[in-house]
Amino acid sequence: MSSEKRNSEIIYSFKCPSCEIGTIDIIKSIYDLPDGDKMLILKFECGNCNFHKNDIIPLTTNMDPGIMTLKVTNEEDLRSKIYRSPLGKLEIPELELKVEPGPRADFYYTNVEGILYRFESAVSIYRRSLENNDPELDEIDDILNNLKKALEGNYKFTLILTDPQGGSYIIPQNKSKYKFEKLGTEKSE
Repeated sequence: MSSEKRNSEIIYSFKCPSCEIGTIDIIKSIYDLPDGDKMLILKFECGNCNFHKNDIIPLTTNMDPGIMTLKVTNEEDLRSKIYRSPLGKLEIPELELKVEPGPRADFYYTNVEGILYRFESAVSIYRRSLENNDPELDEIDDILNNLKKALEGNYKFTLILTDPQGGSYIIPQNKSKYKFEKLGTEKSE
């Protein structure tokens, strides 16, 4: 494995496990966000077979395991930041939507609006897999309609992020709408 430093980036290289011919370059850089948070960005790329993967890891994170709850009631709340670690479970009970952790789960850093778009995309894909006479279609259409309202700030819902190991966090636009429950105890922030 070779290592080279370029500006604030560090590049590591090794043989590509996908094609076994090319070289995977891992580019590691730290990105400063406008609000002061820092993110570690890892980019994996093979020049031969075009294998690529990106990971984003926050360097300023909550390490307490627990349940984070955000009441979303308007358009401003959609800008609240969400960081979900691979062990975090994300759910919107009012819409019966949930993302469970799994062996191939990724880190992701977004806002509430980004979470809603992810759900909308997944529900739309599922809807297209149904037959035209499927009795579930009405329920799925209701969920999609409510997701559209939520994206416009016209649907009130609760976003719950549960992380038993810590590492996930929510930075709310309005702190009065946020609650953090540590394992075994309850505290509001």
